[in-house]
Amino acid sequence: MSFAGPEPPPDPTGGLRRRVRLFVPLDEPEAPIAEGRPLRVGLLGGSFNPAHEGHRYVSVEALKRLELDSVWWLVSPQNPLKPVAGMAPFAERFASARAVARHPRIRVLDLERRFGTVYTIDLLRRIAHWRGYRFVLLLGADNLAQLPRWRHWVEILRRVPVAVIAREPYSRAALAGAAARRFAAARVEAARARELPDLPPPAWTFLVIRPHPASSTAIRTGRMPLPAPIGEWGRSTTSDRPTDEEARRNR
Repeated sequence: MSFAGPEPPPDPTGGLRRRVRLFVPLDEPEAPIAEGRPLRVGLLGGSFNPAHEGHRYVSVEALKRLELDSVWWLVSPQNPLKPVAGMAPFAERFASARAVARHPRIRVLDLERRFGTVYTIDLLRRIAHWRGYRFVLLLGADNLAQLPRWRHWVEILRRVPVAVIAREPYSRAALAGAAARRFAAARVEAARARELPDLPPPAWTFLVIRPHPASSTAIRTGRMPLPAPIGEWGRSTTSDRPTDEEARRNR
């Protein structure tokens, strides 16, 4: 089976592919267990055009505030709400994400490209049966504000817990928007954010964190420099090596 588009670096899943049933690529990985419980995984989808320190900063905050085991960066082949013009090739964006991630609990994956999905709801349906995981969708406040434009957005909120990260100047409009109003009763106080991965959806929380100045748009337009080069360890992220837990399971 093949999908259109340039080839990413080999096995970007850090060994996940080796634990998948061969007849359905990346469709049902072996159930990983951390300390006798399912893994708590944050899903951060985006164009990463390019990836930058802001993505990493938000991911690290989510790891801490939600007590996640991992955050997966899901690089989108093409966001249907963004123009094709100005979008760098997939391989270039994927490589920038791998270079910036440089954290043992951040993984860079190309699931949408491999599944051939375009919309978030289609990806969530594909991974709904993956055993041994508790997924949380990570959204910026700007995405919460525009969530009613997403395909089957109500089903998204009913399928997976959502953590919304404050982002100015969008936060006020997001909290007053249609999605926040419709699911107001499902909102979880930020002080209980660590419980979110284990709550049945719909459940969402709003996390206020210190703003980070990095912006993909500013980088593309030259208002900010490209991410600084990093060392050899930074290029070797969990995208291409197993975690200690995986290494123990594979011995």
